[in-house]
Amino acid sequence: MLDVMLAPMRDRRGTGRIPTVLKQSKLEQVSSRGGFISRRRRNPRHENPSLERYTDLRYEGDARRGHRRWVVALAGVLLLVPLLILGVMGAIYWEARHDDARPVDAILVMGAAQYNGNPSEVLEARLDHALELYRQGLAPVIIVTGGNQPGDAYTEAGTSEQYLIDCGVPPDAILMENMGRDTWASMQNAAAVAADRDIDTVLVVSDGFHLFRSERMAEAVGFDAYSSPAPDSPIEPWSGIEFSYVIRETGAVIVQIPDWLL
Repeated sequence: MLDVMLAPMRDRRGTGRIPTVLKQSKLEQVSSRGGFISRRRRNPRHENPSLERYTDLRYEGDARRGHRRWVVALAGVLLLVPLLILGVMGAIYWEARHDDARPVDAILVMGAAQYNGNPSEVLEARLDHALELYRQGLAPVIIVTGGNQPGDAYTEAGTSEQYLIDCGVPPDAILMENMGRDTWASMQNAAAVAADRDIDTVLVVSDGFHLFRSERMAEAVGFDAYSSPAPDSPIEPWSGIEFSYVIRETGAVIVQIPDWLL
């Protein structure tokens, strides 16, 4: 009788054999990959992410960081553009209000409109200022610049030369660049003309708003340049007309910066 009662216990503890019920309910079944899968439902909050899920999250984080970098870069550009514009405008105004007149090898007059051989008020004001500087003995030579526009019979440089001669400047004290149709072309041609006379230092004469760009261009072609604004120009300082020219000059300076650096 006792043996019959102890038989189930020996089956569980002594023989090492596992009852069928325990095999199905207590142990984990073997998966096709060799691991074990529990029949009990796991709490997803405590479940470790799989390798694939971890990889996806990692790539998603990289994408977010890349997106943030683009946003920061764009914000930086949008901030730098107005700062650049304001900086150039400030430099133009500063140059327009400072006179660096001093002894140089030549006075370089930037061209302006002429009408059938007669200088416009703007050009005449520039020539009068150059004439005054010449009479002060600041330079032995005056370089006049500027070609003609389509349909013009006279060039800006030719009109300027005749005006100075009529004011008593000897013809051999005048050098002429009469091919350029913009400031950069005139400055390049002026450098070629000056090379034959060993001219290294120049005093650029123009309206104040035009001096920052003109002086930078003069330096770009090899001159040691200074500037002096025409005081009697009809384009008055701090006027609305001057401001419109300053805006135009700001755009021209920004566009031409790469040319000056090459």
